[in-house]
Amino acid sequence: MSITPHDERFMAAAIRLSRWHLGRTATNPSVGCLIVRDGVIVGRAVTALSGRPHAETQALAEAGALARGATAYVTLEPCSHHGKTPPCSEALIAYGVARVVISVTDPDPRVSGRGIGMLREAGIEVDAGVLEAEGRQSLAAYLTRQTKNRPYVTLKLAVSADGMIGREGAGQVAITGPEARAQVQALRAETDAILVGIGTAIADDPLLTVRAPGLQSQSPIRIVLDPSLALPLTSKLVETAREVPVIVVASEEASLLESEGGNTPADAAEMESRRAALEAAGVEVVHCNPYHPEVLLPALATRGISSLLVEGGAKTARLFLEAGLVDRIQLYQAPVVIGEGGIESPLDATDIPSGFAHTGTLMFGEDRLDEYERGL
Repeated sequence: MSITPHDERFMAAAIRLSRWHLGRTATNPSVGCLIVRDGVIVGRAVTALSGRPHAETQALAEAGALARGATAYVTLEPCSHHGKTPPCSEALIAYGVARVVISVTDPDPRVSGRGIGMLREAGIEVDAGVLEAEGRQSLAAYLTRQTKNRPYVTLKLAVSADGMIGREGAGQVAITGPEARAQVQALRAETDAILVGIGTAIADDPLLTVRAPGLQSQSPIRIVLDPSLALPLTSKLVETAREVPVIVVASEEASLLESEGGNTPADAAEMESRRAALEAAGVEVVHCNPYHPEVLLPALATRGISSLLVEGGAKTARLFLEAGLVDRIQLYQAPVVIGEGGIESPLDATDIPSGFAHTGTLMFGEDRLDEYERGL
């Protein structure tokens, strides 16, 4: 059966649905599923919070007997293996659906092509690749962790009219207006983790949580690149570590110093004291070279972190850009002028690295957002 505008319309709705739980389904992807019979949606679902149950089983349960002979629209190939739940392909077969339309084939070797094979062997018609580009965009974090063994990295920068991202010694400087800041809150809410360097953590003393009404429970894990464990115990991050997780990435040399006594006993004792105090406050200390993102990112992926937002500051942004480990750039440009003492932005709209495509422009009040993405 050839793909029709009817199919694309329902798949577009399934993709929109899949975005509802972005950043909230743990290691599982946020998948959307619609069950459609005679042009009417009789069941719909998105992967549940924490990753289970899957979208297909929920949508089928809602459709009930109406699923027999219906078409299922799924943003990701239904799973074919027994994990903590039975395979979704088996559920689709058991409910008697006649056709399954898929946007993206799952790269997970336990699934890839096997789900489609199970369905076809059961006599179900399968069409894959419908709105695939849009589907891959909605599944970007999951696909990156599966195929590259690291999180999908978004770099967010707010740049003044004179090319600055802040002012030396001034702490947090409001560059964008309230509309743009609200949009950033929404971005945080659909991201697994947010990362800053120790310079930003000390100078700005940020919370890095989601404070938009109704989304406060969706704050991401907060990560600080902190080679010498300099994060103050009085910082907002440390004071709230028991409410929203904080990971401090210390240098491996610091770990060696602790375990082998360091150059002097005083050095080792001081480092151990800092580590113990941070951990006592609820902060997790991880020893992994903070300035080698090619090592750090796979380590984060093993913790189930599929998406990472890099928010500050200039040195940290350059670190990820120069390593070629940024997948998406969100560049906010504001009419504010910082002037003398400004901190220069690591990039602007005229020097976006090669390999990125401009994917859109939006206005939030007087602030302009340009988004650039690298192909998956």
